[in-house]
Amino acid sequence: MTQRNQPAADEDLLIVVQGSVLDSEEGIRFRGYTVCLFWLLLTGEIPSEQQVRDLSAEWAARSDLPKFIEELIDRCPSTLHPMAQFSLAVTALEHESAFAKAYAKGINKKDYWNYTFEDSMDLIAKLPTIAAKIYRNVFKDGKVAPIQKDKDYSYNLANQLGFGNNNDFVELMRLYLTIHSDHEGGNVSAHTTHLVGSALSSPMLSLSAGLNGLAGPLHGLANQEVLNWLTKMKAAIGNDLSDQAIKDYLWSTLNAGQVVPGYGHAVLRKTDPRYVSQREFALRKLPDDQMFNLVSQVYKIAPGVLTEHGKTKNPFPNVDAVSLLHIFKSFDYKPTNADLSSALWCPSSVLWPD
Repeated sequence: MTQRNQPAADEDLLIVVQGSVLDSEEGIRFRGYTVCLFWLLLTGEIPSEQQVRDLSAEWAARSDLPKFIEELIDRCPSTLHPMAQFSLAVTALEHESAFAKAYAKGINKKDYWNYTFEDSMDLIAKLPTIAAKIYRNVFKDGKVAPIQKDKDYSYNLANQLGFGNNNDFVELMRLYLTIHSDHEGGNVSAHTTHLVGSALSSPMLSLSAGLNGLAGPLHGLANQEVLNWLTKMKAAIGNDLSDQAIKDYLWSTLNAGQVVPGYGHAVLRKTDPRYVSQREFALRKLPDDQMFNLVSQVYKIAPGVLTEHGKTKNPFPNVDAVSLLHIFKSFDYKPTNADLSSALWCPSSVLWPD
């Protein structure tokens, strides 16, 4: 699969990517499919139910964190952004890298893949506990529930965050991790991860580099920008969700020389399918939520305003325009869940030397 990006010069830059491709009309496709799983990304095949269970059990068995990682996270000030803490912890896992240790001993090139695979599996397995510990330290009491060996990856993350008894949240987590787990190879975080991996850096260092790119306001923090903007709009217009009130606020944003966050896309020319899937979830689970109703009104009005404004090739919402995890909980934590999602793609990308 290929992804064509436009550099500073007029010529095209072609990036070949095995895992996924972003089509301007259809949106993201994962090895030709519209669903995404680590097994699919790594092998190109749809797993059986038993293979899914076996993979979940394998990750659960590898999930224990080294004591020094727990202590490292505990020593971070609560004012340090969760994404920075997440990157720090992933980098520190380099201490446990099977690839780095084997490479230092002079292993044969033919064995690189095996050690990289082991690191990738260990890394993916440990990320939910890292993410949950950061969340619980920053926003709660610091206590994290243990991984349940008979549960799936998304349930364990939701449970460790403290929402295991909320079936809607568990369902949302499964949806969220799936739709964010790959996004072709030309964006900042994906390309950075692959590039660093090409230098024979371990999956830990490669993913950490990608996470730091994802932390940028124009990339992974874009969803946080959306919520900030929506919150300011709500404060400005109060409970008046009329078409005119929304339209006036949209124009005030554009006339101030700002963009409408969550709208437009460098490749897509239609509504992002990932936005649609989150919207459908919210219509079923959150029909009366005030913030979601505001998002829906913006979805109704914004494309017309942006088209009239005339400075965007795509006036439709992207995946960041509906921030469902924000509706449930904190501003600053959602990008860390995006980090966790990317961990399913990044190791598979490093393992596939396109």
